[in-house]
Amino acid sequence: MASRDKTRAVGVEPWYTEWATEWAAEALRYLGCNYPESLENLRVLDEHEEAAHEASLLGDREGYLEALRGYMSVGREEALRIRRGAA
Repeated sequence: MASRDKTRAVGVEPWYTEWATEWAAEALRYLGCNYPESLENLRVLDEHEEAAHEASLLGDREGYLEALRGYMSVGREEALRIRRGAA
């Protein structure tokens, strides 16, 4: 019988917190530098933030990166929507 520890499921690589933190910080830096308006309405980013969290719980690096790409894309779209409304 395979053993399980409290931090991960059997067969799942350990999650690299430092790696994930760096990528999340880069996503926020991208939005903050290029589309700061997106940070005024963080609710639009919730779905992708949750997806990133779920991927991290599963140790799914590709899923995590995909969620961060969605996070940045939705943030960009929100900022452009705000800019169009201000024009």
